[in-house]
Amino acid sequence: MADSHRIEDLRRRVQKDPSSIAFAQLAEECRRAGEFQQAVDVCRAGLELHPGYLSARVTLGRALAELDQMDAAQGELEVVVKGAPDNLAAVRALADILHRRGLLGEALVRYRTARSLSRNDPDLERIISELAREVESSPKPGKADPSTSSGSSAAAAPGVPGAVRAVETTDVRVRTLAALEQWLNAIHVARAGRHA
Repeated sequence: MADSHRIEDLRRRVQKDPSSIAFAQLAEECRRAGEFQQAVDVCRAGLELHPGYLSARVTLGRALAELDQMDAAQGELEVVVKGAPDNLAAVRALADILHRRGLLGEALVRYRTARSLSRNDPDLERIISELAREVESSPKPGKADPSTSSGSSAAAAPGVPGAVRAVETTDVRVRTLAALEQWLNAIHVARAGRHA
């Protein structure tokens, strides 16, 4: 009940002011309510006016993944990770997509990056542990995944350990940036609410 009321309230705000950044909240609420195509449509319309709004792009990627549009979902999330490598939601969603696509080595690298951004996440620890065993025990030569084609784990892939360590050593900065991004998004939402 409360969710549908919130969605309708946000929908009215966006209809009243189509240039409002409240579209991102509306899309995320639609995604959470299982209205994936609606979330995609709202995101695409809003991103035409606000193409740099990364949290909306994350919502778009996640909704596309739910609709099994993996190429498009992965593309959206890669745009976010390229622009904001510390965006935990994007890194985690991208890891999930790579995992679903069978790109286990690449998924493992992304999950490890997510873990460096979110310490003490038991779900991530479990996934990483299981995936590392899977990558080590069942290499798949001929796959497009370079980290598994040599029969080694993603941790042994050239350049990966240093990249992961670099992310881990900047943990405090990454968390600060993530908190600032959330804070700025909250400010944008509050301003949009005042103008609605």
